[in-house]
Amino acid sequence: MKRINILFVFFTLIVACKGQNKEQEVVQKEEIAVNYASFGDKIDAINALNTSEMTKKYQNLAVADTLTTKFSATVVEVCKSKGCWMTLKLEDGTEAMVKFKDYGFFMPKDIDGKEVIVNGKAFIEAMSVDEQRHYAEDGGESAAAIAAITEPKKTMRFDADGVLIKQ
Repeated sequence: MKRINILFVFFTLIVACKGQNKEQEVVQKEEIAVNYASFGDKIDAINALNTSEMTKKYQNLAVADTLTTKFSATVVEVCKSKGCWMTLKLEDGTEAMVKFKDYGFFMPKDIDGKEVIVNGKAFIEAMSVDEQRHYAEDGGESAAAIAAITEPKKTMRFDADGVLIKQ
């Protein structure tokens, strides 16, 4: 009888410990959900590159190369028309232009200065004059600034399938 009581105590301790781990996992998942607003495909913040690492990745890309990755950065500007693109601050004053996969989702228009995590494909593109002017117009630039765009520009681009906005 004494052995049965001892086994019962050990069994109860094991069951109690397993339940605590699950509760801790749920709390951690809830903290992630509270800290970020999610758009597009469901992604997490784990293993996101920082801006320094991402800038180096972009420097190693040539036009037409693509790289599937995830990184965090600060939003510089969002399309004021409908939130269909945003630019992210990288190192040395460079920026990455982000669009959203198949126009499947858009960003809030008031997230300038907020930290985001984007997941998708990074690439380098030669942006045409017409496209540069279109984005300048969406960004609210003056007519003189738009008219001053006269040459294609090599740009860092990103096609995001999921975005987290830090709250």
